[in-house]
Amino acid sequence: MAVQTPPSAVRRRVLGGGRWIPYAFVTPFVLVFLTFMLAPIVIALVNGLYSSQSSGLGFGGAETVFVGLRNYTRAFADADFLVSFGRVALYGLVQVPVMMVIAAVMALLFDSALVRARRFFQFAVFLPYAVPGVIAALLWGFFYQPSVSPLVQGLRAIDIDTDLLAPGTVLWSVANVSIWSNAGINMIILFSALQSLPRDTFEAARLDGAGELRIALNLKLPMIAPAVLLTTLSTVIGTLQLFNEPQVLQSITPNISSDWTPNMAIYAVSTLGRDPHLGSAMAVILGLVTLVVSLVLVRFTNSSSRGGAR
Repeated sequence: MAVQTPPSAVRRRVLGGGRWIPYAFVTPFVLVFLTFMLAPIVIALVNGLYSSQSSGLGFGGAETVFVGLRNYTRAFADADFLVSFGRVALYGLVQVPVMMVIAAVMALLFDSALVRARRFFQFAVFLPYAVPGVIAALLWGFFYQPSVSPLVQGLRAIDIDTDLLAPGTVLWSVANVSIWSNAGINMIILFSALQSLPRDTFEAARLDGAGELRIALNLKLPMIAPAVLLTTLSTVIGTLQLFNEPQVLQSITPNISSDWTPNMAIYAVSTLGRDPHLGSAMAVILGLVTLVVSLVLVRFTNSSSRGGAR
């Protein structure tokens, strides 16, 4: 009498025991990662080692030649490019803490019982993040122009004469646009982390006489430290990649140059300067700076958390 093989055993034999199934799920991500993340990095690294040179009086075709680290030397010799890093560093020293404080305060308020109509206010705070950065810059650009801005005209009506696009204030005007646009998403991340915390711990602290402020500072914030680190890292990286807001506001004020930020300098060199090889070298430098700053921030945060644990 012949023994029939169960259909499930036949399927396992045909499909190789299902060993390939995890790779099938991972393959789309790997392809997207290689195409849109790893390949551009490799292309930038290779392009930064070459340069286009024209022969004769420039009437002949351009020739791409290997120049080694010459483009990197040119980038470090570009004073405006280096100044743009200092400008963004100053911008980040103010914008990042203000952004995180606003997001953390709103998340803690929404997590408490002090706020009514919580869903409505959460949506209102998150809504600016849904507005594209270019549109947000155009919107705030209207509020910054003295001739049409109701904000500036209202300040002048109470004898406060201010120019929000002046050389000394335009940096903070750009920071205001970024904070308005991105504080909501950081708040949502922190609020989601707060919602996952055990409530019994807070009830015990209240029974011991701890107030809401003490619970928020001494219990809630330390318990969501990974979420705080995540939002801080994303804010720092976004700061170093600042481009949309100043690029849009550049059309309404002469106080924002074409190389005002590192990303703007890379764009200007690659398009207006028509030197994509130098632009690639600058992009690699910006990527390395971003990596180093992120690693330092993670190391500092981990050291602080270990020190606090002791």
